[in-house]
Amino acid sequence: MQNKEIRLASRPAGVPTLETFQFADTEVPKPQGNEVLVRMLYISVDPYLRGRMRDRKSYIAPFEVGQVIKSSAVGEVVESASPKFQPGDVVSGNFGWRLYDVANADALMKVVPGVSPTTALGVLGPTGLTAYFGLLDIGQPKEGETVVVSGAAGAVGIVVCQIAKLKVCRVVGTAGSDEKCDYLHRELGVDVAINYKTAGNMVDALKEACPGGIDVYFDNVGGEVSEAVLPLITKGARLVICGQISIYNSDKPPIGLQPQPYLLVNSATMKGFIVTQYMNRFGEGIAQLAQWFTSGQLKHAETIVEGFDNTPQAFIGLFSGENLGKQIVKI
Repeated sequence: MQNKEIRLASRPAGVPTLETFQFADTEVPKPQGNEVLVRMLYISVDPYLRGRMRDRKSYIAPFEVGQVIKSSAVGEVVESASPKFQPGDVVSGNFGWRLYDVANADALMKVVPGVSPTTALGVLGPTGLTAYFGLLDIGQPKEGETVVVSGAAGAVGIVVCQIAKLKVCRVVGTAGSDEKCDYLHRELGVDVAINYKTAGNMVDALKEACPGGIDVYFDNVGGEVSEAVLPLITKGARLVICGQISIYNSDKPPIGLQPQPYLLVNSATMKGFIVTQYMNRFGEGIAQLAQWFTSGQLKHAETIVEGFDNTPQAFIGLFSGENLGKQIVKI
């Protein structure tokens, strides 16, 4: 068996390039006590990894230059030193960008049987759980309320829009192309989908789409779209801060509208979160997401990039909006 891995070659300035990454041939590791050796099948590429490429304190340690990039992945157990898993089991967990990697068995989960294994990275994995807990625990949408979702055609946004519709809310999504907006409206039943690249004044566009104001805002992008939301929030509005992809490649702090006056006069709440805060409730979340998914109430969208060597390009493509839904690399 031949092994290959992808390392951080240098810290990027602005949008990462192919030179940000380095390929290396390595040995296939041997599983030790309670570890399993896994052959990668699918690798998830996610925007938050850009933050880990900075030498800056955050909610998770940055990658070191020369270190293997890590993210969520799905693979097949090849060899096991743990009674929990046998060769042939398909598992999900956090792995290095490698063809083969070892992991502690206690940190892995078997993929839900009967569905595509890629769902363990998306709708039935970290992505779905992020949408589930962020919207329901922090956003707390109520029937008849208006929920606005930025980055609505992204991996998390697609799930948020659908859960909000399941809660009988009016849902407005923003996305970066007419094709994505058409998908949101036609396939997911989003009430209004706004192409922020062609809408002109976003405050006016959102005001027209949300005549009663915005009760819940699920923020995946930050920047100008989020600034346009603030003047339209209602009394007691809840703003859920999930991602800020519009500023991930900026080396300077953004300068924009200050949220404090809008939060104050509306007695509104703005709260950021990391999905791992809900780790002790993951079972609850996956059970509900799986029930919605298997009953046909929850759809998922994926953009699959073929080939391990294309992993860096798949990651870079996130920042130009190439993906619809979850961006995944098939090994």
